[in-house]
Amino acid sequence: MLRLIATAGWLFASVLAGSNQAPAQQYPERAIKFVVPFAPGSATDALARILAQKLGDAQGWTVVVENIAGASGMLAAQNVARASPDGHTVFITSNTTHAANQSLFKKLPYDPIADFEPVGKLGDITLALAVHPSVPANNTRELIAYGKANPGKLTFGSGSSSARLAGEMLKTLAGFDMLHVPYKSNPLAVADLLGGQISLVFADLSTTLPQIRGGRVKGFGVSSAERSPLAPELPTMIEEGVPGYTLTAWFAAFVPAKTDKAVVGKLNAALNAALTDKAVRDALLAAGIEPVTSSPEGLRAYVAAETRKWADIVRAAGIQPE
Repeated sequence: MLRLIATAGWLFASVLAGSNQAPAQQYPERAIKFVVPFAPGSATDALARILAQKLGDAQGWTVVVENIAGASGMLAAQNVARASPDGHTVFITSNTTHAANQSLFKKLPYDPIADFEPVGKLGDITLALAVHPSVPANNTRELIAYGKANPGKLTFGSGSSSARLAGEMLKTLAGFDMLHVPYKSNPLAVADLLGGQISLVFADLSTTLPQIRGGRVKGFGVSSAERSPLAPELPTMIEEGVPGYTLTAWFAAFVPAKTDKAVVGKLNAALNAALTDKAVRDALLAAGIEPVTSSPEGLRAYVAAETRKWADIVRAAGIQPE
């Protein structure tokens, strides 16, 4: 009898162990959807498409990219938070939805912590300051002088929280005024910059560099503490006489809360493998993105620290939550 009970207990434990492994063994059972909170042409979109193709080639997975732009990423975040927690809906997003929005808005339609399981960090990116040729300035110092002499005349566009805060920080730290014009994505802001509807834009290098190097807009600098190896000709804001100016954006992958940890682990491993592939790294660097990998736990701790950092940036910029 004792032997029978022990055997039954061992079988029950084996069944439980098998059921815990099954989700990861069977994953994915269908196409995976990468949800991007910004429009096609943005750096986040480029990252998602490069990774989607690599996962298809290396893992044999079918990965489709869906862009849900608008409301500073809140529409997309809400969409993913409501999705089935089975690992087939993955949020390829940035600090906009998971670090900055908490301080920029009084209320969010999603909880960046409770509604998501972190999968892994994907990369970092520097923003560049692009200015319309009609603005009578040839560098950031001259831009600041013009802004001080003509308060409220300059306008800056942004299609992400990073882009907005980059402009707000310049206003605050340099001591002049500009009118903020919101967009659904940075490529849309750059399109209006090219058309002369706005004066300047801070946006990712992949969006701005082609326009700068093509001579269609003027490139005044980068938002990072050091010059970017991808655009070494552009000085930092600190070099241009704006002490304390440092801002870089980042990307990460999340899935809906309560997704099986084994599935999260399998997805993390696949993404980390893709990010260490030379062809993928070269493609991301060409898009202005520095590849970065992490564990789910590492991303969780990073998001907590970044949320505090972006709250400090918002306060320093004097932005009141909307």
